[in-house]
Amino acid sequence: MDHLPEISKKELALLRSLSTRGGRKHSGCCRCEGVRAVGELLSKAPQLVKFIAGSPRGFEAFKSVPEKSRLISDELLSTVTETVNSQGIIAVAETPQPAEGDIRGPFILALDQLNDPGNFGTIARTFRAIGGAELWYTKGSVDPWCDKAIRSGMGAQFSLRLRRFDDLPDLVNSAAKRGFINAFIADPHEGESCFTEPRLFDKSVIIIGSEANGVTCHPEGTGNVMIPMPGNYESLNAAQAATVLLLEHVRRTTAKA
Repeated sequence: MDHLPEISKKELALLRSLSTRGGRKHSGCCRCEGVRAVGELLSKAPQLVKFIAGSPRGFEAFKSVPEKSRLISDELLSTVTETVNSQGIIAVAETPQPAEGDIRGPFILALDQLNDPGNFGTIARTFRAIGGAELWYTKGSVDPWCDKAIRSGMGAQFSLRLRRFDDLPDLVNSAAKRGFINAFIADPHEGESCFTEPRLFDKSVIIIGSEANGVTCHPEGTGNVMIPMPGNYESLNAAQAATVLLLEHVRRTTAKA
């Protein structure tokens, strides 16, 4: 560890600035904190890394010290991050550009003005876990590259193809132009059961709205899909609902194997 350079004042200033949306927009960078999140970044998008700041304790979690590493004390790191119990490692990376080109995978997962970073990150993490690719979202959603969204997603965003749209009709129309003509809105009470709708993952868009207000609108041609709740409860947390829907895709896929 002694051979590693210490974090510079310029790097520390950049690290601090990335706690705000304005700082991220100005620099074109984001920060990725925690052993698993940094590991995901190094595994899936190492070309984006600008530098990694860590204490000796933080670097112990890696088989070898990553390139572009800098030393930072735990005390100084605690003044930079928002976590109560830091794992002693944080990376600064260029924010990935929005995905372009052909759509990958059999369906798109879309988030409509989902403004809770914990939910956004958790959904991204689950989508990554089931092998998903296309995560689309509308203006008014939380910044996917904010600290809490990346921590909650454990860096899953770096493995996904994110695309941002002005509103839900724009998103649905864009998908339809690419051949994804089936669109389903997750609704807590109305619609076909997610366990029986045959087109749910067939060149489709699955849309999840905010917990407070649901989706902003129902674009023409969209249908509703629901998660049966025999307990007659009001609704599920957005991330929980997404998990049920995404694991239904896994169930169907493995059943055919």
